[in-house]
Amino acid sequence: MERGKVRLLGLSEARPETIRRASRIYRIAAVQNEYSLLYRVEAEDARPTTRELGIAFVAYAPLGRGLLTAKVEETAGLAETDTRRRHPRFAADNLAHNLDLVHRIEAIAQRKGCTPGQLALAWLLAQGPDIIPIPGTKRKERLLENLSALAVDLSESDISEISDAIPARSAAGTRYPEPQMKGLYL
Repeated sequence: MERGKVRLLGLSEARPETIRRASRIYRIAAVQNEYSLLYRVEAEDARPTTRELGIAFVAYAPLGRGLLTAKVEETAGLAETDTRRRHPRFAADNLAHNLDLVHRIEAIAQRKGCTPGQLALAWLLAQGPDIIPIPGTKRKERLLENLSALAVDLSESDISEISDAIPARSAAGTRYPEPQMKGLYL
């Protein structure tokens, strides 16, 4: 940093106090945490700090690792090499519960003329101009579908309805297997 080779820093899975401590040492450009309708507690805890300090918030897994697309119906449908098979949110009982939550927003998506995934991304974008969602995809058609979320117009009433349909802390299963959880949100 002293030699000028590092211009900006980012943090991942950082708590507010970690963000503050790091920002006292060097300019933090972005904080990246998982943030979606299904998993948002930590992100919503960190966002006031990032906003206060003028730090962008990068939302990874904004589609809940595909759950919010309403296209993952069972773990058996995932490839053997798919890492989601190890995520507790995709365990049989958890998956059934989480899909019930996702089905709550399907009617809203239909009413808005979009897919559940587009609705979830539009909801996230409506949380503020400092939110930068990074949905992962391997397919061009999914990229185009995700980009179409920019055209979904949500009123304050829509945003509340979507939030109420999938309340914070309602998802079943942790974001990662338990050993990994110990290294997150530090």
